[in-house]
Amino acid sequence: MKDHVVRATAAEGMVRAFAAVTTDTVREARELHGLSPVASAALGRTLTGAVLMSKMLKGEKDTLTLQIRGDGPLGGIVTVSDSHANVRGYVYNPHVHLPLNSMGKLDVSGAIGPNGYLNVIKDLGLKEPYIGYVNLVSGEIAEDIAYYFAYSEQIPSVVSLGVLINPDGTIANSGGFIIQLMPGAEEELISYLEGRINSLPPVTALLSEGRDAEGMLDPILGERGLAVADREPCMYKCNCSRDRMERNLVSLGPKDILDMIREQHGAELQCYFCNKKYQFSEEDLRALIDDQ
Repeated sequence: MKDHVVRATAAEGMVRAFAAVTTDTVREARELHGLSPVASAALGRTLTGAVLMSKMLKGEKDTLTLQIRGDGPLGGIVTVSDSHANVRGYVYNPHVHLPLNSMGKLDVSGAIGPNGYLNVIKDLGLKEPYIGYVNLVSGEIAEDIAYYFAYSEQIPSVVSLGVLINPDGTIANSGGFIIQLMPGAEEELISYLEGRINSLPPVTALLSEGRDAEGMLDPILGERGLAVADREPCMYKCNCSRDRMERNLVSLGPKDILDMIREQHGAELQCYFCNKKYQFSEEDLRALIDDQ
């Protein structure tokens, strides 16, 4: 099953929902960054969250960034998605190893740490990006994103994210969903959804059954008129280029570039998102100064 994301409605428009299968996306991230199991789970959940939230963007060139910073050994997570669910990301320390938590599961919360914050940055083509900031409530990522929606956007939301790791550290499956109540939702609908969600198996169990994105939503919303509005592929995709790296060098200013020429006789820049390296010779650097 290829990775994909869907946007849907139910209950005569009183519910909107987003669901995604991100298994190949997270596999790509694991291979690019050499992630440990707990780092794979943490980055995989955040990548999936970014994919789901990208479906809330309106403009063709809009982008969404999730930044998580905690005081645990993982350090932090950064993911970026465009409006077509092309996503990329990295963790500060990809090689973190921790014992399993008290429930026998990967300790994502312990890796991120109990104290920290989540930033949601939306670049909507305006003069300034929208920035939403909340403190972490658990470090489990799904709960933190749900808290962001409740606190910063006043939208009651259920967020479920999961990454299943094989014993050898590879990715068995990955995906998640977000379900949101629209203003005016009646108490009966709220109680119905609570009952359905509380009886639902974990996301990874649903994916192990072979369910696609719509199939994950069906047990919750199928009896309330679930209607998929659109479905599109999602993937891990970095947009780095030599031109972008040149602009990064130019932003340093002539003095710093001259220091690189004197001290390093060139420069090597590496993309955080895909680890690709770009080499710049002394002649390349001098040409950048001349262009300025």
